[in-house]
Amino acid sequence: MTPLVKKIALGAGAVVGALVLLFVASVVWYSTRLPPLDEVLDYRPRQHLQVFTADGVEIAEFGSERRVFVPIDKAPKLMQDAVLAVEDWHFREHGGISGRALLRALWANLTGGMPQGASTITQQVARTFFLSTRRTPERKIKEALLALEIERRLSKDQILELYLNQIYLGQRAYGFGAAAQVYFGKELAELDVAEAAMLAGLPQNPGYANPITNLERAKRRQAIVLQRMLDTGVIDEKTYRKALDEPLAVRKPGEVEVHAAHVAEMARQAVVERVGDKAYTQGIRVYTSLRAADQEAAYKALRRAVIAHESRQAWRGPEGHEDLPADGDLERAAAQALRDHNDDEDLRVAVVTSANPKEVVAVLASGETVRVTGAGLRAAAPGLQPKAKEALAITRGSVIRLAGRTRGERTEWSITQWPRAEGAFVALDPKTGRVRALVGGFDFSAQQFNHVTQAWRQPGSSFKPFLYSAAFEAGLMPDSVVDDEPWSGTDANGNPGGWDPKNSDGRYDGPITLREALTRSKNLVSVRVVRHVGIAEALQWTSRFGFDPKRQPDNLTLALGAGSTTPMQLASAYAVLANGGWRVTPTVIERIADADGKTIWQAPPPPALDEESRAVPARNVFLVDSLLNDVARVGTAARAQASLKRPDLYGKTGTTNDAVDAWFAGFQPSVVAVAWIGYDEPRSLGSGESGGGLALPVWIDAMQVMLRGVPVTMLEPPEGVVRGAQDWRYTEWAEHAPVARLHDGGEVEAGAPAASAAASAPLPAAASAPASAASR
Repeated sequence: MTPLVKKIALGAGAVVGALVLLFVASVVWYSTRLPPLDEVLDYRPRQHLQVFTADGVEIAEFGSERRVFVPIDKAPKLMQDAVLAVEDWHFREHGGISGRALLRALWANLTGGMPQGASTITQQVARTFFLSTRRTPERKIKEALLALEIERRLSKDQILELYLNQIYLGQRAYGFGAAAQVYFGKELAELDVAEAAMLAGLPQNPGYANPITNLERAKRRQAIVLQRMLDTGVIDEKTYRKALDEPLAVRKPGEVEVHAAHVAEMARQAVVERVGDKAYTQGIRVYTSLRAADQEAAYKALRRAVIAHESRQAWRGPEGHEDLPADGDLERAAAQALRDHNDDEDLRVAVVTSANPKEVVAVLASGETVRVTGAGLRAAAPGLQPKAKEALAITRGSVIRLAGRTRGERTEWSITQWPRAEGAFVALDPKTGRVRALVGGFDFSAQQFNHVTQAWRQPGSSFKPFLYSAAFEAGLMPDSVVDDEPWSGTDANGNPGGWDPKNSDGRYDGPITLREALTRSKNLVSVRVVRHVGIAEALQWTSRFGFDPKRQPDNLTLALGAGSTTPMQLASAYAVLANGGWRVTPTVIERIADADGKTIWQAPPPPALDEESRAVPARNVFLVDSLLNDVARVGTAARAQASLKRPDLYGKTGTTNDAVDAWFAGFQPSVVAVAWIGYDEPRSLGSGESGGGLALPVWIDAMQVMLRGVPVTMLEPPEGVVRGAQDWRYTEWAEHAPVARLHDGGEVEAGAPAASAAASAPLPAAASAPASAASR
């Protein structure tokens, strides 16, 4: 060896020795500064709050991280093998660091091949829990040291369990349990080979190869995973080919099976009240009383009705205006312009690229270009005229709403508007009070106010059945006759003159029976009935159904439903009529459980419907129900029985003065439901609008689903009633009704001594409410 070579060798040896010493010193230095392993030794994953229907369908989730913890013994072998095949096939052989992977990565880097990582599953666990994502020598040393220590302290199954539940997989999904739900709407155990391979390909770069944001790239990554699964023997050639060709049904962003945002918010508040901010990290699950099919039917029915009402309103003009470039990628520019506008699955937001009286071309938020022609332009015609007012004009850059209707393989588009009217729908089991469907408004993202529980509105004629119930205890019977004539008596407070209530149709039919009066919603008969019963007595009696006397007027406008109620309270009151005379408490939240399924809170069981808890006599309820059956058969709600083709329907429309509030409340013995439509700031819904035209269709549409397969159940007469010559009566009045005819002025023709109003101890008098001149 020449002196020069010897010097070079000694120098190189010294350098190598120094590097080795430096490396050893670094290892020793960093090994004393590693974070404690408590987080992986006692793993407590942050899990989001989930809300479910009674039949197990997820309604909503809350929390910055979506995570569904899956114990390793519940993680499908397919999913485990798919992950190991592409990430760390020799995971169960190495001690935390893979020599094979290091050599493979080094060779690729030296030869100019595709850069490769050398991190094992264990190293990825160390990085995920304890380190940053910055690629520095310090991080790589710490990562290796932590991996060795994790391997020493935990079993391979424990390490894999950490990885499968903690790794970030895009769309706020952490862990494969959450990813299965986010991307495919399935439980992890339900995934097939193609879906499992898609998820197994996400850890490398969940933002780049995300099937929601870029399905093409995700499919390329999936193909790599499937090839690795084939190479490692996880799947055979036939399975590989089938999975490679399988079309994937990836969920769209924000796609949900059940629309129940108002109920989800009720559930969220209930949990936060009990556990505070831990609600979003402890994996708490809330189980509601909703039925998925009923809820979705109610949601769609209400939206259809509100959108249909909006289609009858005048064109108000575009929602806004965006500046579009004269040239370039117009579709991309249009989509960019709409990013701050709220899109909707039914009322799609779009920006106009060209417009004339015969055609409007617009780009949806998704980037799709659509054309609107013919009848689709009708609603916006005032904005397409050559000299249209500036506020109404549709021009290039106008932001509008479009509704699509599929016909065969093509979609026909029409211009529409975002509704200004609101609505509510609630359905519950009349025997238990468990709520089966609750829609608190047209769109939760635009309006969080829950109209079912918070909107106090005038019920109009939907309140009349409870006044008739009071009348039956005050001596009137269904065949009692009352004058349907213009009012010429006192004002609403009993003073001379000054009040002019009318029937909604402006017609008066003279002497008619109570049955006819309710069937045709005669206001003047209701006024005379309340005066006969007595205002205080009527208030007292209606409180048996759950109405708050303080929210009802203490004058004769009570007869027209001029007080206040919520859809939920009205549904509870109709439940008394549906179940035979018992009050029930509406219940939405059934159970709150922790991540292990242990119950934190549970709703009390429904009370027994026994005679001790009865609110209203069974015979009284039967008489009221017999009238409501006629309303749904031949009266103001005759469309109900005609549409649903079943005789066991009962209900009452309600339309307040000037059509400010539109209601329908009704039931079949197994379910009671209430629909309401109105403006938040009370004003007329429009000339000719009514409860029968607006709210009843919502009820019918929802009931078509709720009553599917439910046998017809007609209410049987209870003890204490008998069929008289003309109608049903209380048994003791089989021959003569106590009040055969109620004359104007309160005079009574009695066939027997009149019965006094059956009521409990007097309740506080109600404050006066604004008079309503007409109700139906």
